[in-house]
Amino acid sequence: METRFYVNLGPIKLNEITQKLPCELKGLKSDKCFTSLLSINDSNNNENTISFIYESLKDNIKINPETTVVISKKDKYNFPNLKRLILVDNVHIAVAILSNIFYREIENSDIDFLSNNHVGHNSIISSTAKINQGCTIGDNCKIKENVIIGNNCIIGNNCTIEENTVISNSILGDNVYIGRNTSIGQPGFGFAINQNKNYKIFHLGRVILQSYVNIGSNCCIDRGSFEDTIIGENTYLDNACHIAHNVSIGTNCIFAAMAGIAGSSTIGSNVIAGGQVGIAGHLKIGNNVMISAKSAVFKDIKSNSSVMGNPAIDKFKFIRKYKKLYG
Repeated sequence: METRFYVNLGPIKLNEITQKLPCELKGLKSDKCFTSLLSINDSNNNENTISFIYESLKDNIKINPETTVVISKKDKYNFPNLKRLILVDNVHIAVAILSNIFYREIENSDIDFLSNNHVGHNSIISSTAKINQGCTIGDNCKIKENVIIGNNCIIGNNCTIEENTVISNSILGDNVYIGRNTSIGQPGFGFAINQNKNYKIFHLGRVILQSYVNIGSNCCIDRGSFEDTIIGENTYLDNACHIAHNVSIGTNCIFAAMAGIAGSSTIGSNVIAGGQVGIAGHLKIGNNVMISAKSAVFKDIKSNSSVMGNPAIDKFKFIRKYKKLYG
């Protein structure tokens, strides 16, 4: 059974949605019921789900024509095959409103529906740590002082979680190490900007740390909005790194102190990034890439590249330009 960290409030009738969301309808009846709001890339999309297409979408994607799609009034002509549309002025605002109609956090009143905690053999849990309901903790784990683990989290075997760390909405593989004062699984910085009132997007994604991941102290790893934030096997983060929502990092990567990756970027395997590297959102970084310290990455990087600078360019091109200017 898939581990979830939220409560689904569906099914919800369309006429309830239109009371809270200004929109126009195409091919839909007001008594139609929907069970969930999902990403356009989610394989579970069907006639009972609502999905959405942001105005900035550039990738060619296959969309189940039976899915009801929230789309900008300006963009509807770009998708003539879609039969069921919820037309809005601003998709980001619409998604923020809908996400809070369909989902909410697990609350104390839901505890009765959660399973009992399971702690494996030879695991040591500090008396000051707080393990919430529904958690599974593997064998030979060390959970130290003042750690908080949220409802339904899964911790693999041989994991160490240092003092004052907070983990929620997360699944950890085996042999994971997490340093002090780190936060994992909090909502990402996702909201719709509006002049008078910003709308927060409910984040239903998870954080997944695969086996042998090593996270330093004072790091922040946000859970995904509609997809998971994933860090691959044997990837190491130094202290004070920030990984935003929906980021995917491959295996055997190294990010030095104060590196940051903005939302929805995909990082390949065997990537090494120096201290204070910043990677913008929605980018694709290939395999075997080296990024020099303090570089600012604003565009995709092909595999087997070395880059540096602000904006980051080919390392050797940067060095030639530097020598030309400064000798």
